[in-house]
Amino acid sequence: MVLKTICFRRMDGAQIKVTEVPVIKGDETYGFMLTFRLEVFLKKVYVSKGKRDVFSFKEDVKRNVKWSTYEQIYQQPTLKYNA
Repeated sequence: MVLKTICFRRMDGAQIKVTEVPVIKGDETYGFMLTFRLEVFLKKVYVSKGKRDVFSFKEDVKRNVKWSTYEQIYQQPTLKYNA
């Protein structure tokens, strides 16, 4: 899984960084849901007045979707024989 970081400035000039955003293809199972969740999350971060400047999209997905869905999105391949 390839993860990206999104950086932008809010209207008040604060530099905001959103980390752990998965790179998805158009035909993936959860593509539409992740696109919608990311749009909602970015709007929430953009209008927030807090002092935080780094936000994790992965943590937001973990809090807002079912655990089985979260595991399928952010699945980590298991390594065999300590490789």
